[in-house]
Amino acid sequence: MSRQPGSVPPGGHIVRDDVVRPGEGWAEVVRQGQILRVIDVAGKQGVDFLCYAADQTEERYHAANTMKKARTILLTTGHVLYSDVARSMFTIVADTCGRHDTIGGCCSRPSNRLMYGVEDVPGCRETFLELLRRRGMGRRDIVANLNLFSNLPVGPDGRLAETVFVDGLSKPGDYVDLRAEMDVLALIANCPQVNNPCAGLAPTAVRVVIWEPAGDSGRPFVLPTARNAPGRENLPRAVPPES
Repeated sequence: MSRQPGSVPPGGHIVRDDVVRPGEGWAEVVRQGQILRVIDVAGKQGVDFLCYAADQTEERYHAANTMKKARTILLTTGHVLYSDVARSMFTIVADTCGRHDTIGGCCSRPSNRLMYGVEDVPGCRETFLELLRRRGMGRRDIVANLNLFSNLPVGPDGRLAETVFVDGLSKPGDYVDLRAEMDVLALIANCPQVNNPCAGLAPTAVRVVIWEPAGDSGRPFVLPTARNAPGRENLPRAVPPES
């Protein structure tokens, strides 16, 4: 993950701007009112996402509450991510992709063995575990996650595709903006999966930005071009198995 300096565009102030490579993770507290923007730089890249109340991490994203209130398993602009105690955590305020999965969960070393017969291939779960470990959290804190830009169609009979995930619909540069409704610890695992099409069979980097709106300027928020800089939280590609 590379730290991006960014600059201040009209209509907003950049707090943090990073590039996260496949197999790497990202974690930061997004303050109430700030916007978390996740950009699919090359297109068709699945991004696994979890979040927790920053001041009390026992409260965390709850997929069932989110789906039931939205009346859909596919999230987009206007939908809210709810916690296990039914409080608003994030609101999707902008979305150029229009389809984000709530049911597929994250890949992992055990599920890769189960689904594809491959050994010792870590996934997003291992990335989440490492991010959580650094914050005194662990396996018990992992819940069903949101998959940004991921395409998991469900047939009329309830069946899933043979590959479960199919090619994503996101185009290069597509993004989703999530407005924090409380102080939220947000975790991202950029998916390294090559055994199904959730990352287009060729995983690529994504860009993650926290920005603060500067009032209603009437102008869209346009990010400056990212510039490479040294990373400050670079996760190993293969995280040691959990104990």
